[in-house]
Amino acid sequence: MAMSFQKPWFLARARRRFAMTRECALLLPRVCAALADPRQPGSDDTCLEKLLDWFQELTLFDSTVQLVQDNPCLTEFITSVLALPEPSPSILSFTLRLAGILAASENRFQHLQQEKLLARLFGRDGPLNSAVWEDASVRSGWVQGVHNMMHHQPALHLLCSGGGIDVIFTLQGDPSLFVASAASQLLVHMLTLSVESETTKPLSTKDCDWPACAQMIIKRIEDSLQSSSASHIEQSLKLLTSLFGSCRATWTEVLWLGIAKQIESFLTEETVQVQHMLANLLLNMAWSPVFRDTEGSFWALVTSALERLTPVQAGPLAVGILRLYKCPQDVRIQALTVLLQPMDCILRAASQPLEYAGLLDESVSDPITVESLLSSRSSCANLLCQTLAHLEELLSLSRLPVDLPYTSLLCSLMTILQFCNGFLSPASPLGSTISRILINCFRVQRSALDVLAALSERKGSDTLIGSLFDLLLAYLESPNTSPTVLKKTFQATSKWLVRLQELSCSNSQGQQTEKILEDVFLVLQKRLCSPCWEVRDSSLEFLTVLIKCLRDQDEFRQSLLSSEVPRLTENLLEDPESYVRASAVTAVGHLAFITYFAPESPVVGNQYNKENTVAKLQEILSTDPEGFPRRAVISIFIKWLRQGCTGQLEDTEQFVSRVIQTVERDLDWEVRLGGLELVEVFCSQTICQLGLPQCPYAPVSSAVTSSIHWNESLQVFCRAKLFSFLFRSLCDCDKPVGQRACDVLLGLRSNFYPVSTLEGSQGTGDSAVGHGIAWLQRTLRQGSLAQNFPTDGSNGVDFQDPENMMLALGAIELEELHDELNRSSDHVEKSPQSLLQDILATVGTTEENEADCY
Repeated sequence: MAMSFQKPWFLARARRRFAMTRECALLLPRVCAALADPRQPGSDDTCLEKLLDWFQELTLFDSTVQLVQDNPCLTEFITSVLALPEPSPSILSFTLRLAGILAASENRFQHLQQEKLLARLFGRDGPLNSAVWEDASVRSGWVQGVHNMMHHQPALHLLCSGGGIDVIFTLQGDPSLFVASAASQLLVHMLTLSVESETTKPLSTKDCDWPACAQMIIKRIEDSLQSSSASHIEQSLKLLTSLFGSCRATWTEVLWLGIAKQIESFLTEETVQVQHMLANLLLNMAWSPVFRDTEGSFWALVTSALERLTPVQAGPLAVGILRLYKCPQDVRIQALTVLLQPMDCILRAASQPLEYAGLLDESVSDPITVESLLSSRSSCANLLCQTLAHLEELLSLSRLPVDLPYTSLLCSLMTILQFCNGFLSPASPLGSTISRILINCFRVQRSALDVLAALSERKGSDTLIGSLFDLLLAYLESPNTSPTVLKKTFQATSKWLVRLQELSCSNSQGQQTEKILEDVFLVLQKRLCSPCWEVRDSSLEFLTVLIKCLRDQDEFRQSLLSSEVPRLTENLLEDPESYVRASAVTAVGHLAFITYFAPESPVVGNQYNKENTVAKLQEILSTDPEGFPRRAVISIFIKWLRQGCTGQLEDTEQFVSRVIQTVERDLDWEVRLGGLELVEVFCSQTICQLGLPQCPYAPVSSAVTSSIHWNESLQVFCRAKLFSFLFRSLCDCDKPVGQRACDVLLGLRSNFYPVSTLEGSQGTGDSAVGHGIAWLQRTLRQGSLAQNFPTDGSNGVDFQDPENMMLALGAIELEELHDELNRSSDHVEKSPQSLLQDILATVGTTEENEADCY
């Protein structure tokens, strides 16, 4: 059940938590005086932002007037700033926003009104008519201050009666885009607040039924829409788009009925060009149940927009409509037609006779419009990229609300890719023009390949699979294919190879699959030897993806191992580029699942040597000067261990021990963190193998069984030198490493000390071991500040002695360390008290320099 934020006990607790401390109350008057003093250097804007955040917290759960009554320095600060002849823009902006935060509560609003401060800040006599208004930060502060304050009717009445509505409408056209956007959002908020707080009965289209403030805003919107100013019309359309996108109340339909005719006229209006604004407006409305569930004029307007907007303007509207699950079928078909028109045009422009029907039986808009856009160098690529992005968006949906013509769509994509690489010489004039424009157009190639990859997951797009692989192989082989396009081609090829494997299993296309795989590996061999490191890197990533997806398929394994790809991949472990070495490590690690770890490995003879490969990877972990390859090695070792590929327990113990002794000296914290993950997996598997009934962390049923089990496990962990690594990691200078080590130790302790026995665990006493564990506890409390951490037993703690480690796990206060490690490193510096001291230090009014560096 959700917690109610209105419960008295919750509010009381929240007020106590966010209340101002005595120390802050003592510092605040000095801070206010310093900020209001024009002789002092301006405070850092970041500090002012944090100060406002603090006041937001103070007022969040406390609507009383107590904050301003107990701290009169706040109203004195506002008064002092207003009295300055030329206040600093940043301080004035801060003051406006602070006043808005304080006035968000009706009680504090009335208090500030009695002091006559709000009218001087936000009314006609305030910054509005001063020279400082020219500064965008002041205008922004004014808008944000009003928005902060706008939570009750008195605030609405203050703005409406003081001419504030006119100011906000003017600010919609502000040269600062931030101010203009904030003004539009403020009007939406005020309109919603006015209607929902001041309306007592259902609204009609008559003016008198709207509350006064809402009526003023709506009148300004209607006047703007009927004006001849394109900028004013655009501003009102943005406001309406935001309103219909954020508000789903039924009164929005009443508002719409009053302006629908005017909006509709913009579709045919030639004197004022605002058609580009209509798609987002209609789409936001279509997502609202107020309009979506009606059968009235709204959908007729959407239909008209799909017909009259240009293909570029209508595209976003069309794909948005197609994402709706509740939409009239005729509108959905029309939206699909608009979206597919450019693809249909491409298909019909191809030179060869169409083997498949076009994508469309008829067009929504004039096909000449699409043809002219595709014939223009300035618009062709933009239109195709937009269309392809929309198609990819649709194909990414788990359930499509509309059926796509997959075969024709695939044919159209292949035609685009043929145009781009010069593989197709169209005979038609339109096709020749498009071909010349698209030749070597990387943007369109990348977009088309993305859609092609997404299409592989849709059934019904398999009939062209032979021609498709001919095209993909041609791209992979072509020297004109750029590295970024090649990467996309690899991604599409891997997706379609998975699809091909599924088909070959179901319809006996084994020979075709074998031939395609053979051709793919021939191309891959060449690409692995490319002088371009990006190409070598993409080739290795491609190989890794293929192994992940297809390693269980006989045809794939045989084709891979009969090629030169494995040998070339191992050679790249010594590549001069660190990214390539890292990708080679990952590829070699996955190759091992086929060459060494498969139940029935197809490898014959001594072509692949497991020990040599492991030794190479361990050498990279020890000696590679770059972090990426070392991270890749530890990731592969973790993957091998998880999948049980490291042999019997004794072999795994030695393997893990060697790895962590290398990792604990690594300068890269991510490598050390990977070492801890390796340890965690090893511990879990060891405990399971030694007979724990449930894995992991299950209680042991028999005390005798428990003793034997723990003794064996502890001996294994101590021999592998896990505990010295784990306890040393608690003092790591990188917090994620310490946190992970603490989690692993807590997990181990929950095994060795079930909850019922932890409190009664053996004490450490005054023995040498006890003194050693006391030293360990003190050292761990120092964290990353610990000067040294000897693990040779010189301090009385033998990290390879099971009894020592059993005592240490029971005695060390791991929960306390866990809390400390998970506490923010700047928890002191982020406190309000520290912030106030920082501000005082910045303006030079503290006796000592108490500024925190963060």
